[in-house]
Amino acid sequence: MLEEEALQPPSTPLQVVPSPVLVHWVGKVVDYAVIVIGGSMAVMIFINVILHALEKDLAWLTELGEFLMVWVTFLGGAAAAQRGAHMSINEFLDKLEPAGRRWADAAVQAFTMLIFAVVLYYGIGIVQGSWGSVLTTLEWPMAWQYMPLPVGSALILFFTGWDLILILRGVPRAQRYLIDTAH
Repeated sequence: MLEEEALQPPSTPLQVVPSPVLVHWVGKVVDYAVIVIGGSMAVMIFINVILHALEKDLAWLTELGEFLMVWVTFLGGAAAAQRGAHMSINEFLDKLEPAGRRWADAAVQAFTMLIFAVVLYYGIGIVQGSWGSVLTTLEWPMAWQYMPLPVGSALILFFTGWDLILILRGVPRAQRYLIDTAH
């Protein structure tokens, strides 16, 4: 009988932990930016394929697609961090008792924050050092191509920091990553 009880869903549904308005709206901006950039890239790639089929070429379109790919990659990473959706191997963590899991999750998030603080630091240096170069066909400052590195890293730090706060408050993972519809 105990095994059957363990397989039953909890009698009370998990409650959403509402995020502060700032966390919520920054998340929405990131989500919509990823959608708009991704949609734009799909249209541009389609146009480029048609042009290549007609033996035409717009070099700036290819360069703009590469430019947007960098942006969508780092913003997508921030969107994943917001949802706790980054790839992870949890076999060890899942075997821990709730208190142990809490501290392990906190350690993972603290380590993640350390890594992205380093990436942010060096990303800022790369951006600062690249203002003198320009993209070949678009003739935009190369710094704009490197800008997603510190921007995405800062956003990942922001969302991971919020998650770390929730972990330290004792909010379990199942509640931290429910869809927040409170706003």
